[in-house]
Amino acid sequence: MQDDLKAKIEEYRGQLEEMKGYLDIETKRTELERLEAEAGQPEFWNDQNKAQLNIAATKALKMVLDPFSAIAVGLDDAEVMLELAESGEAEALAEAEASLEKVDGAIQSLELQSLLGGEFDGSNAYLTLHAGAGGTESCDWADMLYRMFARYAERKGFSIQLLDYQAGDEAGIKSVTMLVSGAYAYGFMKSERGVHRLVRISPFDSQSRRHTSFVAADVTPEIDDDIDIEIVESDLRIDTYRAQGAGGQHVNTTDSAVRIVHLPTGTVVQCQAERSQHKNRAAAMKMLKARLYELEQDKQRQAVDQLYGDKGEIAWGHQIRSYVMQPYTMVKDHRTDEQVGNVQGVLDGNLDPFIEAYLKKNR
Repeated sequence: MQDDLKAKIEEYRGQLEEMKGYLDIETKRTELERLEAEAGQPEFWNDQNKAQLNIAATKALKMVLDPFSAIAVGLDDAEVMLELAESGEAEALAEAEASLEKVDGAIQSLELQSLLGGEFDGSNAYLTLHAGAGGTESCDWADMLYRMFARYAERKGFSIQLLDYQAGDEAGIKSVTMLVSGAYAYGFMKSERGVHRLVRISPFDSQSRRHTSFVAADVTPEIDDDIDIEIVESDLRIDTYRAQGAGGQHVNTTDSAVRIVHLPTGTVVQCQAERSQHKNRAAAMKMLKARLYELEQDKQRQAVDQLYGDKGEIAWGHQIRSYVMQPYTMVKDHRTDEQVGNVQGVLDGNLDPFIEAYLKKNR
């Protein structure tokens, strides 16, 4: 048993050394020291935006450095416990095993973190849901997905700001846009971009027949203001309208909500989160800038259509993932073949198996 544990420690130390290289740990430590020194300055909070960027960058670095340090400490603890076990300490062997179990979990978590190396993976994310084929069924499915992503964000410690909400005619949501904020929010959520399909016995069908519904999810990173994207005013159509909502503070008596259409690309963004039309316009312009940046990076307008399949339809044959509740229960991702039998668990926000499989496939 002790020889096996020693071999495990050596194996983990080898993995840790590899991670130190490809995660560029020393550079991250130097950057963290710089950010913490900056945060310690008396005038740090004079510029709120700069301070928030510092805090976000610090949190992102610690998401890598803290698990790395915990692994090193865990391995040292395991070695000490093994030495005590060799000298006759009765409980030391069990404690060494417990330390290595924690190390194993931390290594898996850090390996997942290492997959988030894209240019904007560390950014916040705009998430938009559009109900597709299926009428009221799809609007209800959009509402279920909205809840699923909100639960997932809560699990990850992300915050959500609702930017636009269009209620369904009878139930659910026609479309909703939110800003998901947190370290590596886009890196984790980019795998959700595409069409999501639901198969279930309809609660809206008096004959209890099985229905299939579709919702498209679009995920875009929030980009920095200093990234240069030229937007010509004459290329925009800007509409204002009265904000919708469930009531109370969400109901406006003025046309404060803003919809912006970028005519050359057909890109549409909307925001009604604020009571001020000026603030809604600023938020919508920021969303538009992020989406146009992605289009420019892709070089072709068709790159966006491929998110929803060859024809860009929110319908049968273009789904990235199926959620089947009848006649059996199964959630299957068609890109990675990852399957989970607990549909309710997934709808409660347990998306980690699908996101991890996607990131590994696209390493």
